[in-house]
Amino acid sequence: MMDWKQLLSLKKFGDTKVRERKNENPSRIGFEVDYDRIIFSNAFRSLQDKTQVIPLSKTDFVHTRLTHSLEVSVVGRSIGRLAGAQIIEKYTELTDLGYTINDFGSIVAAACLCHDIGNPPFGHSGEKAIGDFFKHGAGEHFRLDLEPAQWQDLIDFEGNANGYHILTDSRPGAEGGLRISYATLGAFMKYPKESLPKKPTNEISDKKYGFFQADKSSFLDVADTLGLLKREGETLRYLRHPLTYLVEAADDICYTIIDFEDGINLGWIPEEHALEFLIKIVKNNINSVKYAQLQTKAERVSYLRALAIGSLINDVVRVFMENEEEILKGNFPFALTDKCAYVAQMKDIITISISNVYESKEVIEKEVVGYKVLHTLLEKFIAAANNKFNGTATHYDELILKLLPEQYQTENESLYLRLLNVCRFISLLTDGKALELYHSIVGR
Repeated sequence: MMDWKQLLSLKKFGDTKVRERKNENPSRIGFEVDYDRIIFSNAFRSLQDKTQVIPLSKTDFVHTRLTHSLEVSVVGRSIGRLAGAQIIEKYTELTDLGYTINDFGSIVAAACLCHDIGNPPFGHSGEKAIGDFFKHGAGEHFRLDLEPAQWQDLIDFEGNANGYHILTDSRPGAEGGLRISYATLGAFMKYPKESLPKKPTNEISDKKYGFFQADKSSFLDVADTLGLLKREGETLRYLRHPLTYLVEAADDICYTIIDFEDGINLGWIPEEHALEFLIKIVKNNINSVKYAQLQTKAERVSYLRALAIGSLINDVVRVFMENEEEILKGNFPFALTDKCAYVAQMKDIITISISNVYESKEVIEKEVVGYKVLHTLLEKFIAAANNKFNGTATHYDELILKLLPEQYQTENESLYLRLLNVCRFISLLTDGKALELYHSIVGR
């Protein structure tokens, strides 16, 4: 069974200093510093021009990865505080050590803030485009030159693993990456396992993988420091940090309700659907008189959205606390929202969003553009990096490499790292910058 005292480690990644909660400056505790370091990072800033659902949208009320991440962090902070109040009451020794309910809110909020920080341009189709480049595209011929797990990292390029790398990328002058706490790193890791072997299970934490082979040693350090329990078997696979369930729930709530709201505001989902589907979640809290007074569609949908999020927050906290001990033992293989009272309503909303938003003609057309852009950038930068390493670089290759930041140029490293570093570089481009770079390279 995992131990909350160990799970709430204030130790900063890349730092050997022992930190105790009762010795923290009350005006700026370590978990709040995590939030600040994330929000001021270049990788987080790039989310302002990265797709949430609708690529390259110029509509002002459509969410980007940045606004989505900020909203998820707000929801996560509330969930964390509500759960934290009950955990502190249950485990009174945490109070003696100086922990408060706000610590739980701060950890969850910080992990939520960076939950999409590793996602490439053009939304989840960007992840698929990078993987497809190696699985079926011009990068397919590298397979025989890589170890199976290295190859799997590339053909299933994963934003969560990339995000872990961004947070922990330690190099001279930037030891420890963003230097955030182990507790926040643990809460961030939704899938604490490597990419191979790939065995489908019914456990929510097995859906994807959480770290690249290049980051295995640092992952093990984080997992062992936090006391995450290692699962039996040949896969390097651990139990989740319990606060990860709260991070995941905040994301599930936001993308379910807010993507639905975006679809309604765009006119892709009829407004009547908002009342039809959300009323089942908010019926115990809605003020029908106030609702009738709202003048615009946006105001009415916003009111229902706020009530729905509030109802879902309270319910996922209920599910978490009812299963808290089983979660600490590793006996809860579900997402919290899968067991909440409104699971049927959430599934109905997602079904409508898939058909009317995610699979809309506008979204698909722009995802096709994203595939072309990312495949071209991968092909050009990988060729240039490999040619330089092999001593066959042309003047054109040298020009291409001038566009590749020095931190991603690994002349004396393995093929795997050269390929992975190009993927990392491209993953940090905004939608607009990727498109601009593509036009510069292809000449139109």
